[in-house]
Amino acid sequence: MSKSTSKPKPKPASGASRTPSSRKPLLYGAGVVLAAAVLGFVSYRATAPDHSGSSSSVADVTAEPDAGVYPELEKLARRDADDKLAQGRADAPVVLIEYADFKCGYCGKFARDTEPALVKKYVDNGTLRIEWRNFPIFGAESEAAARAAWAAGQQGRFWQFHRAAYAEGAKEKGFGKARLKELAQQAGVADLDRFARDVDSSAASDAVGKDQEQGYGIGATSTPSFLINGRPIAGAQPMETFTRAIEAAAEKARSTEDAKSDPETAGTGTGSDATPSDKTSGGTGAARNDG
Repeated sequence: MSKSTSKPKPKPASGASRTPSSRKPLLYGAGVVLAAAVLGFVSYRATAPDHSGSSSSVADVTAEPDAGVYPELEKLARRDADDKLAQGRADAPVVLIEYADFKCGYCGKFARDTEPALVKKYVDNGTLRIEWRNFPIFGAESEAAARAAWAAGQQGRFWQFHRAAYAEGAKEKGFGKARLKELAQQAGVADLDRFARDVDSSAASDAVGKDQEQGYGIGATSTPSFLINGRPIAGAQPMETFTRAIEAAAEKARSTEDAKSDPETAGTGTGSDATPSDKTSGGTGAARNDG
Protein backbone atom coordinates (compact mmCIF):
# COMPACT_ATOMS: atom_id res chain seq x y z
CA MET A 1 0.00 0.00 0.00
CA SER A 2 1.42 3.35 -1.03
CA LYS A 3 1.41 6.27 1.36
CA SER A 4 -0.31 9.50 0.44
CA THR A 5 2.05 12.31 -0.44
CA SER A 6 -0.49 15.07 0.26
CA LYS A 7 0.24 17.37 3.15
CA PRO A 8 -2.21 19.23 5.38
CA LYS A 9 -2.60 22.90 4.61
CA PRO A 10 -0.77 25.14 7.10
CA LYS A 11 -2.91 27.07 9.54
CA PRO A 12 -2.46 30.81 10.08
CA ALA A 13 0.42 31.18 12.52
CA SER A 14 1.25 34.79 13.18
CA GLY A 15 -1.79 36.90 13.84
CA ALA A 16 -3.72 36.94 10.58
CA SER A 17 -6.53 35.05 8.89
CA ARG A 18 -6.14 34.28 5.22
CA THR A 19 -8.69 35.48 2.70
CA PRO A 20 -10.14 32.84 0.41
CA SER A 21 -10.40 35.39 -2.37
CA SER A 22 -8.23 35.28 -5.47
CA ARG A 23 -9.12 38.76 -6.65
CA LYS A 24 -6.30 40.75 -8.17
CA PRO A 25 -5.06 44.17 -7.08
CA LEU A 26 -6.55 47.24 -8.72
CA LEU A 27 -4.24 49.71 -10.41
CA TYR A 28 -4.14 52.80 -8.23
CA GLY A 29 -0.77 53.70 -9.69
CA ALA A 30 2.57 52.18 -10.55
CA GLY A 31 3.83 52.50 -6.99
CA VAL A 32 0.80 50.70 -5.62
CA VAL A 33 1.51 47.70 -7.82
CA LEU A 34 4.80 47.28 -5.98
CA ALA A 35 3.21 48.08 -2.64
CA ALA A 36 0.47 45.53 -3.27
CA ALA A 37 3.13 42.92 -3.85
CA VAL A 38 4.80 43.92 -0.59
CA LEU A 39 1.55 43.78 1.38
CA GLY A 40 0.75 40.44 -0.19
CA PHE A 41 4.19 39.21 0.84
CA VAL A 42 3.93 40.40 4.41
CA SER A 43 0.42 38.94 4.55
CA TYR A 44 1.91 35.63 3.51
CA ARG A 45 4.61 35.94 6.15
CA ALA A 46 1.94 36.73 8.72
CA THR A 47 0.07 33.52 7.96
CA ALA A 48 2.82 31.10 6.91
CA PRO A 49 4.22 28.62 9.43
CA ASP A 50 6.98 30.26 11.46
CA HIS A 51 10.17 28.22 11.09
CA SER A 52 12.53 30.96 12.22
CA GLY A 53 11.03 31.99 15.53
CA SER A 54 10.34 35.47 14.18
CA SER A 55 6.79 36.80 13.94
CA SER A 56 7.61 39.99 12.04
CA SER A 57 5.31 40.80 9.17
CA VAL A 58 5.98 44.47 8.66
CA ALA A 59 8.43 46.34 6.51
CA ASP A 60 11.37 47.03 8.83
CA VAL A 61 10.37 50.07 10.90
CA THR A 62 13.81 50.25 12.45
CA ALA A 63 15.35 51.08 9.07
CA GLU A 64 15.35 54.45 7.30
CA PRO A 65 12.15 56.47 7.92
CA ASP A 66 11.01 56.09 4.31
CA ALA A 67 11.82 52.38 4.01
CA GLY A 68 8.69 50.36 3.36
CA VAL A 69 6.51 53.47 3.06
CA TYR A 70 4.49 54.04 -0.13
CA PRO A 71 3.15 57.57 -0.78
CA GLU A 72 0.35 56.20 -2.98
CA LEU A 73 -0.91 54.13 -0.07
CA GLU A 74 -0.65 57.06 2.32
CA LYS A 75 -3.09 58.93 0.08
CA LEU A 76 -5.77 56.32 0.79
CA ALA A 77 -6.42 57.98 4.16
CA ARG A 78 -9.77 59.74 3.76
CA ARG A 79 -9.33 62.27 6.57
CA ASP A 80 -13.04 63.03 6.40
CA ALA A 81 -14.22 64.76 9.57
CA ASP A 82 -17.68 63.28 9.00
CA ASP A 83 -16.44 59.70 8.64
CA LYS A 84 -18.51 57.75 11.16
CA LEU A 85 -16.16 54.76 10.95
CA ALA A 86 -13.12 56.70 12.12
CA GLN A 87 -11.81 58.10 15.38
CA GLY A 88 -9.23 60.79 16.02
CA ARG A 89 -8.51 64.17 14.50
CA ALA A 90 -8.86 64.41 10.74
CA ASP A 91 -5.61 66.38 10.70
CA ALA A 92 -3.67 63.95 12.92
CA PRO A 93 -0.09 63.47 11.65
CA VAL A 94 -0.51 59.67 11.53
CA VAL A 95 -3.39 57.68 10.08
CA LEU A 96 -3.80 53.96 10.71
CA ILE A 97 -6.16 52.30 8.23
CA GLU A 98 -7.46 48.89 9.31
CA TYR A 99 -8.94 46.35 6.89
CA ALA A 100 -10.81 43.81 9.00
CA ASP A 101 -13.62 41.25 9.24
CA PHE A 102 -15.85 40.74 12.26
CA LYS A 103 -15.56 36.96 11.93
CA CYS A 104 -11.77 37.15 12.04
CA GLY A 105 -10.37 35.92 15.34
CA TYR A 106 -7.10 37.81 14.98
CA CYS A 107 -9.02 41.03 14.26
CA GLY A 108 -10.81 40.49 17.56
CA LYS A 109 -7.50 39.97 19.31
CA PHE A 110 -6.22 43.29 17.94
CA ALA A 111 -9.47 45.04 18.89
CA ARG A 112 -9.32 43.77 22.46
CA ASP A 113 -5.59 43.68 23.23
CA THR A 114 -3.91 46.39 21.15
CA GLU A 115 -6.30 48.97 19.76
CA PRO A 116 -7.49 50.35 23.13
CA ALA A 117 -3.87 50.97 24.14
CA LEU A 118 -3.19 52.74 20.83
CA VAL A 119 -6.26 54.92 21.37
CA LYS A 120 -5.15 55.86 24.87
CA LYS A 121 -1.54 56.49 23.89
CA TYR A 122 -1.88 58.15 20.49
CA VAL A 123 -5.48 58.98 19.51
CA ASP A 124 -6.27 60.83 22.73
CA ASN A 125 -3.26 63.14 22.34
CA GLY A 126 -3.99 63.92 18.68
CA THR A 127 -1.11 61.95 17.15
CA LEU A 128 -3.14 59.14 15.58
CA ARG A 129 -6.33 58.75 13.60
CA ILE A 130 -7.83 55.29 13.06
CA GLU A 131 -9.92 54.70 9.95
CA TRP A 132 -11.87 51.47 9.62
CA ARG A 133 -12.40 49.66 6.33
CA ASN A 134 -14.91 46.81 6.18
CA PHE A 135 -13.10 43.89 4.57
CA PRO A 136 -15.44 40.88 4.92
CA ILE A 137 -13.80 37.76 3.51
CA PHE A 138 -15.52 34.87 5.28
CA GLY A 139 -18.88 34.70 3.56
CA ALA A 140 -22.45 35.90 4.06
CA GLU A 141 -22.26 36.47 7.81
CA SER A 142 -19.13 38.56 7.39
CA GLU A 143 -20.92 40.68 4.82
CA ALA A 144 -23.97 41.06 7.07
CA ALA A 145 -21.86 42.08 10.07
CA ALA A 146 -20.03 44.65 7.95
CA ARG A 147 -23.31 46.19 6.79
CA ALA A 148 -24.60 46.18 10.37
CA ALA A 149 -21.49 47.96 11.62
CA TRP A 150 -21.94 50.58 8.91
CA ALA A 151 -25.63 50.92 9.87
CA ALA A 152 -24.72 51.42 13.53
CA GLY A 153 -22.30 54.10 12.39
CA GLN A 154 -25.12 56.03 10.74
CA GLN A 155 -26.46 56.58 14.25
CA GLY A 156 -23.06 57.39 15.72
CA ARG A 157 -22.55 53.99 17.35
CA PHE A 158 -19.99 52.28 15.11
CA TRP A 159 -17.23 51.95 17.68
CA GLN A 160 -19.68 50.70 20.30
CA PHE A 161 -20.91 48.06 17.83
CA HIS A 162 -17.29 47.26 16.99
CA ARG A 163 -16.53 46.67 20.67
CA ALA A 164 -19.62 44.46 21.17
CA ALA A 165 -18.97 42.40 18.02
CA TYR A 166 -15.34 41.81 19.00
CA ALA A 167 -16.02 40.97 22.64
CA GLU A 168 -14.57 37.67 23.84
CA GLY A 169 -16.78 34.84 22.53
CA ALA A 170 -18.98 37.12 20.40
CA LYS A 171 -18.12 35.71 17.00
CA GLU A 172 -18.90 32.17 18.13
CA LYS A 173 -22.53 33.24 18.47
CA GLY A 174 -22.63 34.08 14.77
CA PHE A 175 -23.96 37.14 12.98
CA GLY A 176 -27.49 36.22 12.00
CA LYS A 177 -30.17 38.89 11.78
CA ALA A 178 -31.41 38.47 15.37
CA ARG A 179 -27.84 38.47 16.69
CA LEU A 180 -26.99 41.66 14.80
CA LYS A 181 -30.03 43.37 16.32
CA GLU A 182 -28.86 42.21 19.75
CA LEU A 183 -25.40 43.68 19.11
CA ALA A 184 -27.00 46.94 17.98
CA GLN A 185 -28.94 47.07 21.25
CA GLN A 186 -25.74 46.45 23.20
CA ALA A 187 -24.09 49.26 21.23
CA GLY A 188 -26.83 51.70 22.17
CA VAL A 189 -28.28 52.14 18.68
CA ALA A 190 -31.38 54.23 19.35
CA ASP A 191 -33.60 53.54 16.34
CA LEU A 192 -33.58 49.80 15.70
CA ASP A 193 -36.14 50.04 12.89
CA ARG A 194 -33.87 52.46 11.03
CA PHE A 195 -30.94 50.18 11.81
CA ALA A 196 -32.73 47.22 10.19
CA ARG A 197 -33.53 49.27 7.10
CA ASP A 198 -29.97 50.56 6.84
CA VAL A 199 -28.47 47.07 7.12
CA ASP A 200 -30.43 45.95 4.06
CA SER A 201 -29.95 49.17 2.09
CA SER A 202 -28.02 49.61 -1.13
CA ALA A 203 -26.06 52.37 0.62
CA ALA A 204 -24.68 49.84 3.11
CA SER A 205 -23.77 47.40 0.35
CA ASP A 206 -22.11 50.15 -1.65
CA ALA A 207 -20.09 51.39 1.33
CA VAL A 208 -18.88 47.90 2.21
CA GLY A 209 -18.11 47.16 -1.44
CA LYS A 210 -16.04 50.34 -1.73
CA ASP A 211 -13.95 49.34 1.29
CA GLN A 212 -13.52 45.81 -0.06
CA GLU A 213 -12.32 47.02 -3.43
CA GLN A 214 -9.76 49.26 -1.76
CA GLY A 215 -8.48 46.34 0.33
CA TYR A 216 -8.16 44.04 -2.65
CA GLY A 217 -6.67 46.89 -4.64
CA ILE A 218 -3.71 47.31 -2.30
CA GLY A 219 -3.02 43.59 -2.27
CA ALA A 220 -4.44 42.70 1.16
CA THR A 221 -4.67 38.91 1.38
CA SER A 222 -5.43 38.47 5.07
CA THR A 223 -7.18 40.11 7.99
CA PRO A 224 -6.37 42.22 9.78
CA SER A 225 -4.23 44.26 7.41
CA PHE A 226 -3.08 47.79 8.18
CA LEU A 227 -1.57 50.87 6.60
CA ILE A 228 0.21 53.38 8.83
CA ASN A 229 0.92 56.48 6.75
CA GLY A 230 1.49 54.23 3.75
CA ARG A 231 3.44 51.51 5.56
CA PRO A 232 1.80 48.07 5.28
CA ILE A 233 1.50 45.80 8.30
CA ALA A 234 -0.21 42.41 8.20
CA GLY A 235 -1.63 40.55 11.16
CA ALA A 236 -2.38 41.26 14.81
CA GLN A 237 1.23 42.06 15.58
CA PRO A 238 2.55 42.93 19.06
CA MET A 239 1.95 46.41 20.44
CA GLU A 240 5.60 47.33 19.90
CA THR A 241 5.29 46.78 16.14
CA PHE A 242 2.53 49.38 15.92
CA THR A 243 4.31 51.69 18.35
CA ARG A 244 7.48 51.70 16.24
CA ALA A 245 5.55 52.34 13.04
CA ILE A 246 3.47 55.14 14.57
CA GLU A 247 6.49 56.80 16.18
CA ALA A 248 8.43 56.65 12.91
CA ALA A 249 5.51 58.12 10.98
CA ALA A 250 4.97 60.86 13.56
CA GLU A 251 8.65 61.80 13.50
CA LYS A 252 8.65 61.98 9.71
CA ALA A 253 5.51 64.15 9.79
CA ARG A 254 7.13 66.50 12.30
CA SER A 255 10.29 66.77 10.21
CA THR A 256 8.28 67.49 7.07
CA GLU A 257 6.24 70.17 8.82
CA ASP A 258 9.36 71.76 10.32
CA ALA A 259 10.99 71.87 6.88
CA LYS A 260 7.92 73.56 5.40
CA SER A 261 7.91 76.24 8.08
CA ASP A 262 11.66 76.93 7.92
CA PRO A 263 12.48 79.70 5.40
CA GLU A 264 16.04 78.36 5.13
CA THR A 265 14.90 74.95 3.88
CA ALA A 266 11.44 75.48 2.44
CA GLY A 267 12.72 76.07 -1.09
CA THR A 268 15.54 73.52 -1.06
CA GLY A 269 15.72 71.54 -4.25
CA THR A 270 12.79 73.28 -5.91
CA GLY A 271 14.78 75.37 -8.40
CA SER A 272 12.93 78.51 -7.37
CA ASP A 273 12.60 80.91 -4.47
CA ALA A 274 10.09 79.91 -1.84
CA THR A 275 8.31 81.77 0.91
CA PRO A 276 7.75 80.24 4.31
CA SER A 277 4.52 78.30 4.41
CA ASP A 278 2.18 78.78 7.33
CA LYS A 279 1.45 75.83 9.53
CA THR A 280 -2.17 74.86 9.57
CA SER A 281 -3.86 73.34 12.54
CA GLY A 282 -6.60 71.67 10.53
CA GLY A 283 -8.86 71.79 13.53
CA THR A 284 -11.36 69.30 12.14
CA GLY A 285 -11.67 65.74 13.09
CA ALA A 286 -13.91 62.91 14.16
CA ALA A 287 -14.06 62.91 17.92
CA ARG A 288 -13.43 59.70 19.80
CA ASN A 289 -16.79 58.27 20.83
CA ASP A 290 -16.65 55.67 23.57
CA GLY A 291 -20.27 56.06 24.60
